[in-house]
Amino acid sequence: MTSLLTEIYGRNELIWGKDGQQELFKKHVAVIGIGGVGSYLAEALARSGIGTITLVDFDVVSESNINRQLHALIPDIGKFKVNLMKQRINLINPHIQVNEINEFCSESLIKKIINKNVDFVADAIDTLKSKIELIEICKEKGIPVITCLGAGNRLKPEELYITDISEINTKKCPFAKNVIYQLKKRGLAKDLPAVASLEKPFKTEKNFSVLKVRHGDKTSEIKKFSPGSSPFVPPVAGYLMAGFIVRNLIQKFLH
Repeated sequence: MTSLLTEIYGRNELIWGKDGQQELFKKHVAVIGIGGVGSYLAEALARSGIGTITLVDFDVVSESNINRQLHALIPDIGKFKVNLMKQRINLINPHIQVNEINEFCSESLIKKIINKNVDFVADAIDTLKSKIELIEICKEKGIPVITCLGAGNRLKPEELYITDISEINTKKCPFAKNVIYQLKKRGLAKDLPAVASLEKPFKTEKNFSVLKVRHGDKTSEIKKFSPGSSPFVPPVAGYLMAGFIVRNLIQKFLH
């Protein structure tokens, strides 16, 4: 890398050293879901110096994304989120390899992209079925994964925390309760780091929409529930996940 790009990560190296920084550039992280959580997560990984980042999302920027998603600006309404996120990462460090997958996160897609070349997976999906499938496949393949369960319908970023999924109090979060119930049926509701919240979610109006999604060359429709979402909780959740991933990837370099 040029001296300019070396300087970009100089402040990182004061914490984890040149060897740790070089180690990060060898790593590959997949971010599944490039919305309010995933967009900030992906950018934090780029600013940390992860060398390969795979971005997965089928959606385009809409007006309702502007209040909280990093890449969502009025001129970019209608543009694909993975494309916009790749452009941002290229402006941070053009040497980062960014794999764009503009497709709905189906089971077949997960099996295709989650392999031994991926060092860590970040689950920022808000669709229950896809979330469960992703976690299950990562577990089967022995690939580290962290999931997010605490960003929707919340107002207090200071209530977010990281814990093992087995320690989450599901009384405060119906979504987490549903995820954990499905994982328990599969024997997977433990040894899984998760971002959760101590804050009880707000009760909001049920907002459903029907989306057309792409699966390779085919399209289908899904019914999606959109929770309330503040400008500050999803970004903090994304940063917590990014920090956890980076610490785990360079643990041997930290003192």
